[in-house]
Amino acid sequence: MYKSVIRRILFWFDPEVIHHFTFSTIKILMRIPGVPQISRRIFTIKKTGLERELFGLKFKNPVGLAAGFDKNAVLFDELGNYGFGFVEVGTVTPKPQPGNPKKRIFRLREDEALVNRMGFNNDGADAVVERLRKRKTDIIIGGNIGKNKLTPNENAIDDYMICFEKLFEVVDYFVVNVSSPNTPNLRALQDKEPLTELLRTLQTENEKKTSPKPILLKIAPDLTDSQLMDIIDIVNTTKIAGVIATNTTISREGLQSEHQKEAGGLSGKPVRERATEVIRFLAEKSGKSFPIIGVGGIHSADDAKEKLAAGADLIQLYTGFIYEGPGLVKRINEGL
Repeated sequence: MYKSVIRRILFWFDPEVIHHFTFSTIKILMRIPGVPQISRRIFTIKKTGLERELFGLKFKNPVGLAAGFDKNAVLFDELGNYGFGFVEVGTVTPKPQPGNPKKRIFRLREDEALVNRMGFNNDGADAVVERLRKRKTDIIIGGNIGKNKLTPNENAIDDYMICFEKLFEVVDYFVVNVSSPNTPNLRALQDKEPLTELLRTLQTENEKKTSPKPILLKIAPDLTDSQLMDIIDIVNTTKIAGVIATNTTISREGLQSEHQKEAGGLSGKPVRERATEVIRFLAEKSGKSFPIIGVGGIHSADDAKEKLAAGADLIQLYTGFIYEGPGLVKRINEGL
């Protein structure tokens, strides 16, 4: 039904317009008495075998929604009705920013992929915090944090610290995003010295809290083996909770679609193999010394199993959710 009818209609329109339209539609539907319960009955599977306990949090199932979908924390409660075990909001920056000029999302239909160059468009930390304070469900929430576009890299730590402090009481875990290709010079923060300093500063502040929150690092799939070895060393040195592998890629290898030359980060099926390679490399070379959340090209239960077999402890969806529809969450959980 979704792929044969609904997706065909949605894909007639601009991706960003449809994104906002879908959010508004879901908001309205979930306010109708009985609809949230029906949605949970259709899409949610409750089995103890699906539960995962990781970095002090208990996940009802291992399938989460990646950051970038609910950037501004406006739909996290409603998205929980589609069977997700957790939802990651953001990327959140200290100040609101509009992001890059439109048009900035492109469907690569033949490749079942997306290219986006959104540029951390979001309402800012204060607005996100206010919405998260009104959380009505027990869905686990991750806070993906970044720096504002106009903040120079030498001051980046200040931006991450602001977001960390503001969101601390309203999220269950943090994700440090230094791997988006859509903010100028952001990926330079993945270099060993600045990244170690950033994560050490955040973790030092975290450890001062009565109940510290897990901090994870989101990395790019474009890192070399040498850089991945640095990541392993940094994670173990700073003692952060784990890694999310991977973000979008700047590679365009093997694409067929007309929008393949658009600038931005590529997500979807073309990223699947490389994301799995990165997960496997991190798991094997680190001796599974830290948890990994696997994301990239998951469009089926088999894709999810591949990530888990490679060493992921949890998985996240984004582009697969758009192409396959909400039934994908249930199919993955059934497959597991």
